[in-house]
Amino acid sequence: MPSEERLTEIEIKVARQEDLLDTLNQMVYQQEKKIGELESLCAALARHVKAASTSDSDESNTDERPPHY
Repeated sequence: MPSEERLTEIEIKVARQEDLLDTLNQMVYQQEKKIGELESLCAALARHVKAASTSDSDESNTDERPPHY
């Protein structure tokens, strides 16, 4: 009978590990999704900043007086 108890313990451990693996896989999937969203957001913000910087420098060149005046 001890071998039967041991087998049951091993089956329980394997079941717990499978559950943990499923949980970790789900977490990795969610993190990959979030990283993708954040990368898209960063790219959009970089484009926005670049566009704003370009338009600001164009406007400032035509309206500003040189520092020595």
